[in-house]
Amino acid sequence: MFVDVAKIRIKAGDGGNGAVSFHREKYIAAGGPDGGDGGRGGNIVFQADTNLSSLIDFKYKKKYTAQNGQNGSGKRCTGKSAPDLVIRVPKGTLVKDAETGRIMADISGADPVILAQGGNGGWGNSHFATATRQIPRFAKSGAAGESFEVTLELKLLADVGLVGFPNVGKSTLISVVSAAKPVIANYPFTTLTPVLGVVRLDSDTSFVMADIPGLIEGASEGVGLGHEFLRHVERCRLLVHVVDVSGCEGRDPIQDFAAINRELHNFSEELSQRPQIVAGNKCDLASPEQIETFRQEVEKQGYLFFPITAATHQGVDELIRCVAVKLAELPPIREYEPEIIPMDTPAKKGKRDFTVRVEDRVYIVEGSWLMEAFGMVDLDDEESLQYFQRVLRDTGIIARLEEAGIQEGDTVSILDIEFEYVR
Repeated sequence: MFVDVAKIRIKAGDGGNGAVSFHREKYIAAGGPDGGDGGRGGNIVFQADTNLSSLIDFKYKKKYTAQNGQNGSGKRCTGKSAPDLVIRVPKGTLVKDAETGRIMADISGADPVILAQGGNGGWGNSHFATATRQIPRFAKSGAAGESFEVTLELKLLADVGLVGFPNVGKSTLISVVSAAKPVIANYPFTTLTPVLGVVRLDSDTSFVMADIPGLIEGASEGVGLGHEFLRHVERCRLLVHVVDVSGCEGRDPIQDFAAINRELHNFSEELSQRPQIVAGNKCDLASPEQIETFRQEVEKQGYLFFPITAATHQGVDELIRCVAVKLAELPPIREYEPEIIPMDTPAKKGKRDFTVRVEDRVYIVEGSWLMEAFGMVDLDDEESLQYFQRVLRDTGIIARLEEAGIQEGDTVSILDIEFEYVR
């Protein structure tokens, strides 16, 4: 089964928690805090794999979670960082944010790409010792790893894309110019998946050709099979438009040519501007008048035309040589740049965002980072409470509460912990 779109959830590992520990050793007085830091959580890494040609694996497994970092321990021992989780995908896979559609990465190169960062380990209590706070009984929790729901979209990496109506001879053409072995039969929609073939002219010249399953009129709106595979044409540097000039299927070749170009334009205006060579196939079944009429129409629109009979290899060599010459003049296969998150989106405003709302005279403070900051605060320890209050002040929570009209004696709720506000 060929699958070229899949949706999965990825979750990087959380950082390990810092340790609360004190050095105790015989004959050593006042050993002091020696809690170690937590280890870093594992990243989610995507890697292109040339042995894969479909996203079928992601049809059955939908969640990918990296390991968490280990917690710190005494004697200032740092917890072990977790290994990265490597997800292998076919070359040419786009990774998009499922919620916004933003392109996060184009997995087309050999280098691995980190898509979700593991959380940093929390500090142990040894970091919080000061001249006035010599026995800190608190440490920081590890940061949460990034989590995304992403859409994987495979766009084949091919230099040349064969487009045209079903049963016009695209599969036959790719089979005679490359080692590809598509299914060939005399009925529409024989090819149900894109087929790639390497065309070699000599030891120094070769290119990749893709047989895109047959398009029909209305494909860009979801009619037939073609709409499922139009995305694979987007990376092609050059299109070879194959048309049955004989009309043996009962269709008008000029109308077919116009219909396919219309579908390409409807799908993507940029795609409709892609360089295109027209191959008039099945010339052995067409009359000279049919071929000449079609040639005049195509060349009037500014396209190069090659009459061929793919089944007998007639005219194919001239077509392929022209394709190679055109490719040498064109830029390389397109790679998509990751789209940067705009500065005005919540994800770019910083990790210290929070909200204050009032319900039944209780001031509720909420923010995704609060657990990281207060998760290991010991509210029964005076020094830990002082640290807690300083963070409230430094992050602007106190100022925001005062703007909201809080008065001394009012109740504040943070992480479902309620306390009385005192100026």
